[in-house]
Amino acid sequence: MLQSGAFPSDAFIPLTVSERAEFEAIVPPEHFLRRLLEAVDFESFRPLLSSGYSQEQGRPPLDPVVLLKLEVLGHQYRLSDREVMNMARYHMAYRLFLGLSWISPLPHHTTMTYFRQRLGSQRLQGIFDTLVGHGRQLGLVKDRLRLKDATHIIANIAVPSTIRLVAETRDQLLEALEPFAPERTADEQQRAEAIRLGTEQAKDEERLLQRVAHLRTILAWADDVPRQEGFRTQREQDQQGLESALALAHKILADRDNPKAKDKVISVHDPDARRGMHGDYYEGYLLDVAMDVDSEFITAINVLPANGDEGLDTAELIAHEEQAQGNDVEAVSLDGAGFRGKVLRELTDPEGLALEVFTPPSKVPETKGYPAERFSLTVIDGRPTLTCPAGQTTQSRERNEDDTGYRYRFKIAQCSGCSLREECLAKPNAKKRMVVKNDYEADYAAARAKAETPEYAKVRRKHPAIERKLSELVRRHDVRHARYRGRLKVLYQGLMTSLVVNFKRLVRLLFAPCEHAAQTVRAELVSGG
Repeated sequence: MLQSGAFPSDAFIPLTVSERAEFEAIVPPEHFLRRLLEAVDFESFRPLLSSGYSQEQGRPPLDPVVLLKLEVLGHQYRLSDREVMNMARYHMAYRLFLGLSWISPLPHHTTMTYFRQRLGSQRLQGIFDTLVGHGRQLGLVKDRLRLKDATHIIANIAVPSTIRLVAETRDQLLEALEPFAPERTADEQQRAEAIRLGTEQAKDEERLLQRVAHLRTILAWADDVPRQEGFRTQREQDQQGLESALALAHKILADRDNPKAKDKVISVHDPDARRGMHGDYYEGYLLDVAMDVDSEFITAINVLPANGDEGLDTAELIAHEEQAQGNDVEAVSLDGAGFRGKVLRELTDPEGLALEVFTPPSKVPETKGYPAERFSLTVIDGRPTLTCPAGQTTQSRERNEDDTGYRYRFKIAQCSGCSLREECLAKPNAKKRMVVKNDYEADYAAARAKAETPEYAKVRRKHPAIERKLSELVRRHDVRHARYRGRLKVLYQGLMTSLVVNFKRLVRLLFAPCEHAAQTVRAELVSGG
């Protein structure tokens, strides 16, 4: 039943006692929505939801708890906003879950769009963390091991050609400039149309060149607009729109100037989306997920661009969970993305997360000559000194191309008469030996040693559970396809989907008929213990 006085509104009419009795007589007790109401106190989310509304201004809002439940229904049953409203008109289980009378009207489906804007990914993150905390209080979520993996999300865009991308960038910039310089903007729009007509029969290279040159011409004067006196007198929304359009235009041109850039914008309609590879090339995002191995609760998620670093993001996931829950995760298991020196060090740092890491090591490439491990590194007279197996030393070094270590060089004279020359040099015709000592050599060695232990084999046998969880997100709730545009909005989708999947897992754990432990937890929940 709706909490009286929390949000005074005449739009929703709560269930009467007789209606509730009738609904409960028809909807079976084992129905998922009935069990979800028993397992989760949705009223506990009201403070977070209320923070998105003003108590003093505007008319009384629709009850946000009911709107949150409508969101849950949409993601649970893969329904659009319009379909949710249509189903809730006559579906008795939906009405019971919402706590609404048969005579209670439902909002227009566009109301959900405004609700999502008010809720946002930040408040939804708080609700998600609250549910994870609820699982911890019930003793379901443990701290001993997290499984981490990622899947891809295809952006809700049609990827344009480079010519079209530059043209759309120009048009977006001119639209943002119009409130500040309407006459000059009109002249530029006429020039854009003239370029379009004048290059219809031209080659693609010429068409692109003309549009890029025009965009540069516009930026030459548009960059000065935010520094003009009248800029701050315009609406804040217009100011932000122009600043964003300017930044995007400069980014697009920078991408064109550097064909090998790895972080290219692919669409003006979703500037956060990127091109990446996850099995095959795609355009969109990465959904990064951490899961508790004991309860199979999703404990943290994040959304990265498609070219994001999911290995480094492991630290972000664990750090967020520990900050939100005040706990101390002991270990994490992740795929090969974790076998990188920077990732291993950040995760295992005793002054930081201090995690025990289980990740499959990459294969050591077969190379001729002595490996770098045969060369010892010491400090002599305050300078790092590398000693080869034959006892020769060098202090000549430079950073390697990847900036992951130092490349040490021995002199030709040191190698020419060495008795170990043939075994040491990778190539018979080489004149001297160069050795790269990786900054993370000890981290790699520790990870490889751990991979040989029985404990590692036991943990890795559990890792497929996270792959099944990702499969559930994709196959049951269509998280593979972005509903919205922009990283934060896609994060909202990932959070809401993960919230629903956690609801399902909580219900299964609390109402599992054959598990004595689950029955005990359920009894404690019902009794308030």
